[in-house]
Order: sequence, then C-alpha cells, then structure tokens
Amino acid sequence: MENTLQIQEKIKQFILKTSYVSSDQVNYDTLIFQQGIMDSMGFISIIDFIEESFSITAADNDLLEANFESINAIADFVSRKLPKAVNQTA
Repeated sequence: MENTLQIQEKIKQFILKTSYVSSDQVNYDTLIFQQGIMDSMGFISIIDFIEESFSITAADNDLLEANFESINAIADFVSRKLPKAVNQTA
C-alpha cells in the first residue's frame, strides 16, 4: 500500500504531465482549479486517473470541490477511499 507522500507525488506527476505547467507552479497545497492549472476536462481526467491508479471508485457524492481542490485534498480523498490494512495482532 502506498503512503501519503507516494500518493501525493503520483498525483503531482499526473497533473504536471497533463497540464504542461512547470513543477515550480504546483505544490501540494496549490489550488489547481482556482489557479487555472486544471479545468473541467482536467477534473474528469483526474477522476479517471485516481480510479485507475488506486483502484478506487469516486461516487457522485464524492465529487466535491473540497476533495479535489489541491494535491493534498486529492491525496486525502484517495487515502480515505483505499481499503484500510487489517490489524494482524492477536
């Protein structure tokens, strides 16, 4: 299972690749839609990317600005959707 930093980096690399902005324009807390880095089509591509990359499903009620406004928000959303590790201690 990937940790939060790995999830953030994977999302950041996707955003950089699809938006063609330089890496110094995108930080984990950059508001990617307010800054014009991603648009509505970018939003759809982010949904597809996270569903495929992390094997999760974004339900209609998950499609809130708060879940997708920054890399941190997307990574938090992905982490909440990932299955939790089962405690193996007995």
